[in-house]
Amino acid sequence: MTSLSPDAASVACQIDHTLLKPEATAADVTALIAEAIELGTYSVCVSPSMLPLTIPAGADLKVAVVCGFPSGKHHSAVKAAEAALAIEQGADEIDMVIDIGAAEAGRFGDVQADISAVRASIPAPKLLKVIIESAALTDAEIVAVCLAAVAAGADFVKTSTGFHPAGGATEHAVRLMKRTVGDQAQVKASGGVRSFDDALAMIAAGASRLGVSGSASLLSGATPAVPTGAY
Repeated sequence: MTSLSPDAASVACQIDHTLLKPEATAADVTALIAEAIELGTYSVCVSPSMLPLTIPAGADLKVAVVCGFPSGKHHSAVKAAEAALAIEQGADEIDMVIDIGAAEAGRFGDVQADISAVRASIPAPKLLKVIIESAALTDAEIVAVCLAAVAAGADFVKTSTGFHPAGGATEHAVRLMKRTVGDQAQVKASGGVRSFDDALAMIAAGASRLGVSGSASLLSGATPAVPTGAY
């Protein structure tokens, strides 16, 4: 593992090191895994077509995979099948996208049913994160969707795909999401978390996991580790 400051190392272990570009190749994913191990991130997060991954023996690295990504406009049965296949091919965690339009239309029962279908396809201890695209929703919609996710058995609510034009994570959204789910679920901040200060702000707001594509750059913004023998 690379030499990180204690502050950087404490943030690294909360990062899902992410590569979801449509043009990503197998070589890119191999490089992603190597970098994640070097940095000490919690996981790598990839597209389902990149599975199965080859994680070096002894590496303490989880595999997260997106589902219904990035639009969420997939039939629940398709999302459930996609999630189940990802688990079968080695995923530890699923990051699913809800139907944002259903949330905006106030159809929160449908949102809950969608999440429940995926939850049923990936029994615990596999983790389910629910991407709500918080920047596209009102505060009331964020609260209602988070409650639906908890009711459906989600382990995390997650701010964003990083692909929506409305934007990504904000401290306000993370704080609201955490206040809503309390101890019943965790919060992942994703989309636009680019600097070390961004990461610290999201963690302070209530996030316990971060989705980051530029992890090396972000972590380099922390106070550098003091070399052995330095004064």
